[in-house]
Amino acid sequence: MTAVLDVRDLEVTFRTAEGLVSAVRGISLTLEPGRILGVVGESGSGKTVTMLATLGLLPASAEVAGSVKYKGRELLKLAPSELRKVRGSGIAMIFQDPRTSLNPVHTIGHQIVEGIRIHHPEVSRKDALKRAVDLLRLVGIPQADRRANDYPHQFSGGMCQRAMIAMAVANNPDVLVADEPTTALDVTIQAQILALLKELVEESGTALVMITHDLGVVAGLCDEVNVLYAGRIVERGDRHPLFATPRHPYTGGLLESIPRLDEKRGSRLNPVPGSVADNIPWDHGCAFAPRCSSEVDACRERSPDLVQDDDVSDLRLLRCHHPLPTQHQTEEA
Repeated sequence: MTAVLDVRDLEVTFRTAEGLVSAVRGISLTLEPGRILGVVGESGSGKTVTMLATLGLLPASAEVAGSVKYKGRELLKLAPSELRKVRGSGIAMIFQDPRTSLNPVHTIGHQIVEGIRIHHPEVSRKDALKRAVDLLRLVGIPQADRRANDYPHQFSGGMCQRAMIAMAVANNPDVLVADEPTTALDVTIQAQILALLKELVEESGTALVMITHDLGVVAGLCDEVNVLYAGRIVERGDRHPLFATPRHPYTGGLLESIPRLDEKRGSRLNPVPGSVADNIPWDHGCAFAPRCSSEVDACRERSPDLVQDDDVSDLRLLRCHHPLPTQHQTEEA
């Protein structure tokens, strides 16, 4: 199947008062229609920057290199006016905080209508408003015809998130990027949002990129999971085998940090030790080495490459000198 979005060797560097800061280092992603791609990692790992770079939404201080192709068309070389035609119609994004992404002085319906008519000027305002109401009804907004006249401050957090989803899918995009769409929402609303996104993908064939720091969120949603650390992919694989047999210590740490319902009451949580600031430059070794319980001498001597993991049966890519053992290796030991 032809890829609708193909990212190759993406590099993002920011110019700061203290010098150049590399946020994304050679990331490659391929997304096919109807597929759901998970991009996972702690805050600061480069998830959002990667996707903002594909849409040309980074500030002027950012320098972007590599290749981003949408349906075979190179986006990084497009003029701003041409790139604006792609945003919203070809590739749409659900931003992390809907309250800061929605315009507080315009009604929800007006903002959806605006997005529709920018890409389809031939559509009348009346027809665009009808489409906006239908979209709000689709995402579960009660009394959608009336609530379309409300302002963002009159919506709850969950309803604002639903309105953002309605805006994002208004022009039937080929790619939908969801940046932490369930952050700060209660678990009931989280489940509803995830179910809604999955339903939209299944019914329309839209390709979805799910950005999150929580592997639990992608457990029942994504087809493929990409684990990022310090601007690089450290492990990539299909959801089921990756969850069953994590190979990178960082992936294993993220899975261990998820609270379990079958644990005894009072059991301690198992967070990943340290913070994202505790790393070494990739050109000096493995950035995760200072936080890794499986560290060996090679981890601080040379940077690992992202290569095929031959110790598992699935098509797994891994960047690690001393990966976690598989179940077969554990039994042999």
